[in-house]
Amino acid sequence: QVQLVESGGGLVQAGGSLRLSCAGSGRTFSSYAMGWFRQGPGKEREFVAAIRRSDNTYYADSVKGRFTISRDNAKNTVYLQMNILKPQDTAVYYCAAALSVVALRTHSQYDYWGQGTQVTVSS
Repeated sequence: QVQLVESGGGLVQAGGSLRLSCAGSGRTFSSYAMGWFRQGPGKEREFVAAIRRSDNTYYADSVKGRFTISRDNAKNTVYLQMNILKPQDTAVYYCAAALSVVALRTHSQYDYWGQGTQVTVSS
């Protein structure tokens, strides 16, 4: 079992930056692929970024070049650095863990989820 807790959300102006953190429990954190998803008002949950155990990274086209996912296995933490934020990035951001996953961009592939953290970008 893995428990995930996100932090770092908040209110920021367009063009600003935020760094989200997701702290995981358990000694096998490094065995999991980790993903970030988001859900805006009235929208479905969508893929943002993911990082495999091998540290290979994947991004949604909408955030590529602005967001960076990374992980620190010694701290059981995955990060999402978000730069050049836009109002359309406003959403609740969730981190997720998957022990065995093929389709990293598919939220149903993930086994564990955090409670989410709100990110609001003002224009």
